[in-house]
Amino acid sequence: MTVDVCFSPALYPLYRREEATVVIVDVFRATTTIAAAFAAGARSIRPVATVGEAEACKAAGWLVGAERNVRRCAFADFGNSPSDYTPDRVAGRDIAFTTTNGTRAIHCALGARRIVTGAFTCLHAVARYCTAGGRDAVVLCSGWEDRINIEDTLFGGALTEALLPAGYRPAGDAAQIALALWQDAKADLRAFVERTEHAARLRANGLNADIPRCLTPDTLTIVPVYSAERGVLLPA
Repeated sequence: MTVDVCFSPALYPLYRREEATVVIVDVFRATTTIAAAFAAGARSIRPVATVGEAEACKAAGWLVGAERNVRRCAFADFGNSPSDYTPDRVAGRDIAFTTTNGTRAIHCALGARRIVTGAFTCLHAVARYCTAGGRDAVVLCSGWEDRINIEDTLFGGALTEALLPAGYRPAGDAAQIALALWQDAKADLRAFVERTEHAARLRANGLNADIPRCLTPDTLTIVPVYSAERGVLLPA
């Protein structure tokens, strides 16, 4: 079996493998937030592509998480911080969710047989899910507005490393690049990521506390899995 890493949604047509398990990652912060919401007891999360769709869900009575360019949308119940999604607010509830990059990447992957979302917080749970499925894996990095970013690439390298003992091999240069970057960064991941563009965006908007939470590995065992029949993510 192989693992590949697609650095940006703009490149995904070149990496599309509809029989593979596609792992969507947006470390800062969508896929970390999705995992946190399920850990807090959310029942389902509907990823929607546009603010207009999120507003329609709000009008229909859904709880809504919505963010653009790091900031919470004014109409939304939540933004895109994992700490927003607490058990008293989301347990047993269905949530519509839209973000600048992460939910767009999910929509790019629609049509794949299996889609899951990954984050450092559930890194090895995602690796176990991939291994149990017995399929090739493709990590789709959300990036930032179609541009490559460091933090999602690092997750791709970390997942590649986690899959190697199960007999996976890198599919090509992209996975090798991600793995090499991860091996260089993992001794002090936070220091490495602090210099990234997105970490600077978070700091500029008073969201410093999200950085360590998004980078702490294996705090959760939940794997969010996309149900094509229902158009929602469900916890596994």
